[in-house]
Amino acid sequence: MDPEMEVDSPEPRGTKRSAEEAEEPQRPRRIKALDPDVVNKIAAGEIIVAPMHALKELIENAVDAGSTSIEILIKDGGLKLLQITDNGHGIDRDDLPILCERFTTSKLKQFEDLSSIGTYGFRGEALASISHIAHLTVTTKTAGSSCAWKAQYSDGNLVPPKPGQSAAPKATAGRGGTQITVEDLFYNVPTRRRAFRSASEEYAKILDVVGRYSVHCSGVAFSCRKHGDSGVSVSTPAAANTTERIRQIHGSAVANELVEFAIEDDKLGFRSSGLVTNANYHVKRTTILLFINHRSVESTAIKRAVEQTYSSFLPKGGHPFVYIDLEIEPQRVDVNVHPTKREVNFLNEDEIIECICNEIRSKLAQVDSSRTFLTQTLLPGVPTIEPVNRDNDSGNAAPKTPSTSKRPYENNLVRTDSKVRKITSMLTPTVSSTTPRVDPLTPTTTAPTVLDDGLQYETTSREPLRIALTSIKNLRASVRNAMHNTLTETIASHTYVGLIDERRRIAAIQSGVKLYLIDYGMFCIEFFYQIGLTDFGNFGIIKLSPAPKIIDLLRIAAETEREAHQSQSQSQSQSQSQTQTQPQTQSSSLSSTNEATEIFTSAPEIITKSLLERREMLNEYFSIEISPDGDLLSIPLLLKGYLPCLGKLPRFLLRLGPYVDWTSEEDCFRTFLRELAAFYTPEQLPPPPPQTLEGPGEESQKIEEDEFITQRRAQIVRMLEHVVFPALRGRLVATTRLLRGVVEVADLKGLYRVFERC
Repeated sequence: MDPEMEVDSPEPRGTKRSAEEAEEPQRPRRIKALDPDVVNKIAAGEIIVAPMHALKELIENAVDAGSTSIEILIKDGGLKLLQITDNGHGIDRDDLPILCERFTTSKLKQFEDLSSIGTYGFRGEALASISHIAHLTVTTKTAGSSCAWKAQYSDGNLVPPKPGQSAAPKATAGRGGTQITVEDLFYNVPTRRRAFRSASEEYAKILDVVGRYSVHCSGVAFSCRKHGDSGVSVSTPAAANTTERIRQIHGSAVANELVEFAIEDDKLGFRSSGLVTNANYHVKRTTILLFINHRSVESTAIKRAVEQTYSSFLPKGGHPFVYIDLEIEPQRVDVNVHPTKREVNFLNEDEIIECICNEIRSKLAQVDSSRTFLTQTLLPGVPTIEPVNRDNDSGNAAPKTPSTSKRPYENNLVRTDSKVRKITSMLTPTVSSTTPRVDPLTPTTTAPTVLDDGLQYETTSREPLRIALTSIKNLRASVRNAMHNTLTETIASHTYVGLIDERRRIAAIQSGVKLYLIDYGMFCIEFFYQIGLTDFGNFGIIKLSPAPKIIDLLRIAAETEREAHQSQSQSQSQSQSQTQTQPQTQSSSLSSTNEATEIFTSAPEIITKSLLERREMLNEYFSIEISPDGDLLSIPLLLKGYLPCLGKLPRFLLRLGPYVDWTSEEDCFRTFLRELAAFYTPEQLPPPPPQTLEGPGEESQKIEEDEFITQRRAQIVRMLEHVVFPALRGRLVATTRLLRGVVEVADLKGLYRVFERC
């Protein structure tokens, strides 16, 4: 076959080729030195992983500078702003140009100094790393300097505050010490910045770092707060001891159960002390504050050993709180094993850990002779702590066989149970209207209940207001300052017994084994005033249909007040005429009566004009809606299920004129809410009439009461039991002035002592 006529078939895959036919191998890439800017950013990313690491380095520098007060300000979890201010010895003006260069430090001179390092920072990398990934500003003043110096840094070098200006540090006003401001952390590392999930999570990590050093650094005051907040999240005074610092950071539940330990061993070259919780305290996760040579570090080995030590003292799943201060000879510790200095290595690690755990176990065994268990009782007024003894055998806590508990004395038993269904709940009263009710929490229409009386509830689309007025905050603070702790606890744990007297507004309650009579009128005035403060600007609305005219209501109230004033004046003049015969007294009483008449005649127009001028403010803050024509469209709803007496509405409006101080904001809100509370307080009702009236030689007659009063009496009875007193139990801050409205009438223990004498 002619070779030119052959068709070339494609070469199959995998066919071997000769060495000559093979392609030339790829040449290796040349090794080049990284750009210094890239090197610095890589190093910064290793040292400053999160805002908490930057703050940790800055706190350690401040403590090394001899500071006794450290103030920390955070914005957006430290990503937007991280500022730390101390009162240490400051930085010399001549050292500022090289302050943020890498490996510039005042702690080391040669490598051998690492074996005896006793300070926090020593490698000179913290400020340098921060300057490469954030905008850094340093303001410092030493004791010998006449002014403070302010410098700004970027990429380790001084930079001018604005283009065209000099980069040299500038003189400024400032106090002794150093203030370091870190802004826009990771602004040039977008990948790292996007990795943070939320600012609140980073702020929680920052608080953990501040809390650790606040506990350990005795003699140093710490404070940490968010930018824009008036209050601080962490605050520890310089004079507080370690126990008090733990109480402020971790709470009294931890501080009340602490056990102190201390151990020292010259052979192993260490000494350790600390505070650990006893067997009465346990939580779901171990909290361990570990400081090795005053540096906050983590150690999985120490944590595991401590948890194993507590396993024989705590119930399954329980974990302790542990604070350990471990000091080891510097030549036995390598502090340079982690970029963030979070971990350290030291010699004889296992032996040292075993000694510490043995000491903790010994201390726990000494204090574990008795164990306290909390038991939940029916009412909070009854003692709830019952000690159960446990004996120890050779340091191991071995519980005895539980003995039969003694039966409590009958004079300690509480005879009521708020959960027991009362017989009155089985007697459904007649509802005056058959209108269905619409609950704002559920869209479905439900049947009327005992508390609705035919009322209709509906939701509103109005957004709740966030009230930040200084006047309201001051009024709330004055209520808290006047709180009576014992009375507040009594009301919070009471059981409603019943209504005693509607005219004098007296009800009976029980708290623990004591029975009290309280003036619920006095309590309601204070309670509705406190509701006015807590729900200020966010009241519900009671719509009035048809809407009455304000001027008409005020005229009714003025006429009633005028008649009452005239009758009072007449009675006074009659009593005076019986004792005096001079005509001057009668003429003066007549003139005062005429002046009062003129006042009551002109008051409705003046008050109506005043309310119309302030109707926007009344609607916004108090939900009192007034039309431009003077119609009263709505009044505030303070407590759902409770309806005030609308018969008191005219007098409430009349008192808004002379009894409300409209000139001062705080006084205006205080006096207005007091009048609103008085309007909402249940009115005094006349005593119920006797069933029959018997006269001499006459047949018994049945006395009929006004139907409106009868219905209102039944309504008040239901509202007090099912609405007002449950609300008092959950929301009232009982003040000292309410002590005048409480009388103890019976004490079960006292009654038993009386019976014993009989």
